[in-house]
Amino acid sequence: MPYPHVLLSAAVSLDGYLDDTGPDRLLLSSPADFDRVDEVRASVDAILIGAGTIRADNPRLLVNDPGRRAARVAAGKPEYPLKVTVTATGDLDPDANFWHTGGEKVLYTTDTGAERAAAQGVAADIVALGADLDWRRLLEHLHDVRGVRRLMVEGGGTVHTQLLQQGLADEVQLVLAPLFVGDPKAPRLFGPGGYQAGRLRLLESRRIEDVVLMRYEPTAPGEGAPASAADRHWLRLACELAAECPPSRTAFSVGAVVVAADGTELARGHSREAGDPVVHAEEAALAKIDPADPRLPTATVYTSLEPCTHRSSRPHPCAELILRAGVRRVVTAWREPDTFVAAADGTGMLRDRGVAVVVLGEYEDLAKVPNAHLV
Repeated sequence: MPYPHVLLSAAVSLDGYLDDTGPDRLLLSSPADFDRVDEVRASVDAILIGAGTIRADNPRLLVNDPGRRAARVAAGKPEYPLKVTVTATGDLDPDANFWHTGGEKVLYTTDTGAERAAAQGVAADIVALGADLDWRRLLEHLHDVRGVRRLMVEGGGTVHTQLLQQGLADEVQLVLAPLFVGDPKAPRLFGPGGYQAGRLRLLESRRIEDVVLMRYEPTAPGEGAPASAADRHWLRLACELAAECPPSRTAFSVGAVVVAADGTELARGHSREAGDPVVHAEEAALAKIDPADPRLPTATVYTSLEPCTHRSSRPHPCAELILRAGVRRVVTAWREPDTFVAAADGTGMLRDRGVAVVVLGEYEDLAKVPNAHLV
């Protein structure tokens, strides 16, 4: 299922703290950066914070600039983005500013949390996600039911950590403030056992008065790590490339992208590319890369259909080509059906040879679209 674009936004001290332990909120951003945040808020469909942030900060979470609100209305959007919070317990103050400012609100919680929040009179659309909080179900509901395409997440640290750990963040906007907190009891952006799946790719760094804005994109995780937002982006692209294949009744339409560990696209390809009636997508993409490229062993091949293990048109199937290239990670959307080859199992072959294979079945339907006449 598709999710919104998830943007994590936070400001931290030089030693990584979100706040101090004093009675008042520690202001980390500069006035110009507060205005930048207001501009980002005006650009999104929804803003999410955790229940802990509501309890600690009692924020209003508004778009403050009237011109930006007017521009939203002129574009056919609500004056304010949807306000979203999440809690396992449902224990929230019904008099908090969050519920009584801005536009619509939605609360995601557990089954028991929904009962408690309703009993407390929380002024929001209450959505129960089951016995436990499930971030994927939450994002699916925001996308499919509430029409959210861009989601800004403003904290707190637990929420940010969980979204990064589960590979659900598409972008991180981090502001670094020129001060130290130095109190081990103060809240940190990430605590012990936080996000450790891999490096982020720097998209931008910018000075804003006395703070520095850094924009990052999570890259594909290493072998054995869960799928990330970057994985979903590249696999979706591979599925879209499949639609560029010349139609055939004797072969699948497949798209493939090869991506380095730092998020750089190395090559892309699709079946029957450039007038070659028998070339496969992975074969076409890998042929465009120097076999001596040192990035290949840590790259990921994204392919809309799992790599083939048998073919009559060429001596080497795609699974073997991937092994020969030294690639150690593959992400695919659709296991090959028995339409042309019985008991095809490219995933099994690759895994047996030490390649990490991730199957994201949520994109299977998209991969099947250009192959509807075959399946």
